[in-house]
Amino acid sequence: MSEESQQPKPSDFGTDENAPPVDEKPYKIIFEANKCFGAGRCAEVADNWEMDLETGLARAKSYFVGEDELDENIRAAEVCPAKKGRGVIHVVDRRTDEEISPDPNGDGTLSVDW
Repeated sequence: MSEESQQPKPSDFGTDENAPPVDEKPYKIIFEANKCFGAGRCAEVADNWEMDLETGLARAKSYFVGEDELDENIRAAEVCPAKKGRGVIHVVDRRTDEEISPDPNGDGTLSVDW
């Protein structure tokens, strides 16, 4: 089996049966909470992100976002220092299954490693 065929698609994660319509909220956030160490940079740059005072970790208010929320969530993904700067916040396009940010591989494949 090739490495590419082993790569899960973003649509494979989460329960999308309760997701808003793609045309309404075309972007999905995949968050590697198990690798978050609570730096809080995401919450500093994006209204969609907050720090959970009980756990000390980040949390998204919504995991499905529209065009009007895209830039702030891309910024949150870009500033996340976890995974040696590769980040644990992933913004993907639900229409294409491509990772928009952080996209450290530069090819749109999902950079989750769990």
